[in-house]
Amino acid sequence: MKFGLNLFPTDFGIHPADLGHILEALGFESLFFAEHTHIPVNRRSPHPYRADVNQDYWRSLDPFIALTMVAASTKNLRVGTGICLVVERDPIILAKEVATLDYLSNGRFLFGVGGGWNLEEMENHGTDPQRRWKVLRERVEAMKTIWTQDEPAYDGEFVHFESLWQWPKPIQKPHPPILIGGDGPNTLKRVVRYGDGWMPVAAYDPNDLTVFKQRVATLTQLAADAGRDPIPVTIVGMPPELDVLKRYEDVGVERILFWLDSASKEEIVPTLEHYAELIQHFS
Repeated sequence: MKFGLNLFPTDFGIHPADLGHILEALGFESLFFAEHTHIPVNRRSPHPYRADVNQDYWRSLDPFIALTMVAASTKNLRVGTGICLVVERDPIILAKEVATLDYLSNGRFLFGVGGGWNLEEMENHGTDPQRRWKVLRERVEAMKTIWTQDEPAYDGEFVHFESLWQWPKPIQKPHPPILIGGDGPNTLKRVVRYGDGWMPVAAYDPNDLTVFKQRVATLTQLAADAGRDPIPVTIVGMPPELDVLKRYEDVGVERILFWLDSASKEEIVPTLEHYAELIQHFS
């Protein structure tokens, strides 16, 4: 099983390059950065997993620039978005950012994507929250054509462009793994349709993973029905408890991402060292 960290990089927390260097030295496999372009001051959207947002959400750095700093300061650590709000980004520009980061990191990028929960935020970007899942699918499909074709074109309801040229192409072939975030009624169908992995939040009872096992079994069956191999699972926000981690390993989870709020280097390193001790049990 692989272990990584997911957090918001911020202007008051540990520098991304320092964090990447420390994680690689401690034996972590990956570092994922979350994103919000902004948080509307007045909003009606509740956070799905916590009572309310903290300043991490509106003081976060751009994940692609921050991950580039991480990639430049490490050799083997994988870098990823957890998640990238594709419905708030232009797909042609985003395709360029993903391919560039994968190229500069020598094929170490993992592309976690999602539709988001903050309705006011996506509305500020011109996205209708009720249509965001189709927007997400079309933009991902369009980016795949850009990454894999010399003269890509795409004709959808929300994305349209005629043949174009864009390089670099990603180092990873056919493209960086696309990890679909979320755990809604249709999430697993989306994973099978256009994803390479499932990336839910660990919102299950850690002492009884019956429901989660059923979800993984459903994903495996849907993949088989579509003629695909079993699809790997990355789970976010795990309690740092050895017994819980082993339960998720038994279910077949490929990667576990610990979640941390942003903090200074002095505050965060002891926690990372504790996580590293847990990882040693799985070496």
